[in-house]
Amino acid sequence: MNDSDYIEKRIRKLLKERNAILLAHNYQRDEIQEIADISGDSLALSQEAARTDAEVIVFCGVHFMAESASILSPDKTVLLPNLDAGCPMADMVTVEKLRQKKAEYPGIPVVCYVNSSAAVKAESDICCTSANAVRVINSLNDSKRILMIPDMNLSYYAAKFTDKDIIPWKGFCPTHHRIKVEDVMRMKEKHPEAKLVVHPECTPDVVALADHVCSTSGMYRYARETDAAEFIIGTEMGILYRLRLENPDKRFYLISDDLICNNMKVTVLKDVVFALENMVNVINVPEHIRIPARKALERMLKVPRD
Repeated sequence: MNDSDYIEKRIRKLLKERNAILLAHNYQRDEIQEIADISGDSLALSQEAARTDAEVIVFCGVHFMAESASILSPDKTVLLPNLDAGCPMADMVTVEKLRQKKAEYPGIPVVCYVNSSAAVKAESDICCTSANAVRVINSLNDSKRILMIPDMNLSYYAAKFTDKDIIPWKGFCPTHHRIKVEDVMRMKEKHPEAKLVVHPECTPDVVALADHVCSTSGMYRYARETDAAEFIIGTEMGILYRLRLENPDKRFYLISDDLICNNMKVTVLKDVVFALENMVNVINVPEHIRIPARKALERMLKVPRD
């Protein structure tokens, strides 16, 4: 038995002993996605974990994702295997700066992308995901202006589908922001039959060239349901693991080899073992933050689907 097999076997044993569930975001390393109980988008993972009888949630993702799990499952112990797994975009908005901006625009609702800290969610009116941002914005019938945080590119994308005035926060995902039009054109020339699929966190000039714009879960669905055989993918490289696993007869190409989120890749299997063995790196959202943050999430979940 090699080291990798031993570590995986050890993780499965510890998960059973701790009555724990292992979650992996779509951008995690292949070997972590392979061993995870559930893989997917950040909020969906927290929601699924909350519905289980697991007492411990091991979240292989970044800090705000583990916070979301704690918000929805206060009775469970949430572990983040590597505490260095942060999110640069989430760090681009703080409670203090948000309060200052709210003072500039009194009475305007704050739509908070789930890629943000629990404290920022608690200071917001309603949350959104990349998949439902447009529905959330359009559900605010009494508001003609919206302050949307922290991703300006998602704001620009959503603005195309609403008559509301969206005030964007000047934050962004460094990984998606790195994608350039010249990268896209080079890949389209190399693979002219391929469908271009990008995340709405990409810049507007890149989004304008896409055949389809969607969240990571939307990319899985699109790849399965469309008849296309080739796809150029505009999001973090970790998504390729499941895309290729679920669609062995189709081909997937990254727009750029630079589409790596170092924060997502910092977590390794040994981190999972250490966290489970020692029950460390516990993420616990204090009640004075958790309760209003949960309200912002629940308001989002009440928005009717199309």
